[in-house]
Amino acid sequence: MSKTGSCLCGAVKYTVSSEITEAGACHCGMCRKWSGGIYIGIQVAPDDITFEGDDNITKFPSSAWAERGFCSTCGSSLFYRVTAPGPHEGTYHIGMGALDDTSGVTMTQEIFTDLKPKGYSFDGDLQGMTEAEVMAMFAENG
Repeated sequence: MSKTGSCLCGAVKYTVSSEITEAGACHCGMCRKWSGGIYIGIQVAPDDITFEGDDNITKFPSSAWAERGFCSTCGSSLFYRVTAPGPHEGTYHIGMGALDDTSGVTMTQEIFTDLKPKGYSFDGDLQGMTEAEVMAMFAENG
């Protein structure tokens, strides 16, 4: 079942054609600054998302391996996209908060758990990865 989403002002809209069932939280410093807290994203393959109003998307190369997209009109965070060569190249991580309907989506993991500010916790038994574990994963696959 496809899901739709948009930025706050509606200048950018998107449709994800694949089924979305899982989300993950990132606690790295970049995601916290970008989102103003915890970034909760849904992984989407490049061929499974289409954008409407993509001329309103500004992309910022936030690291050597990824870019972040936001609405150039209202500033809403839209996605984190892997740009580095390897098995994750082109993968989008769409902000869960920009989805029109989050039903059926469950939080299953969190990364950069060692950088998580005190006071943040989620219900359930989530898979977790530290900064070193995340960096090792990308180094092995890059």
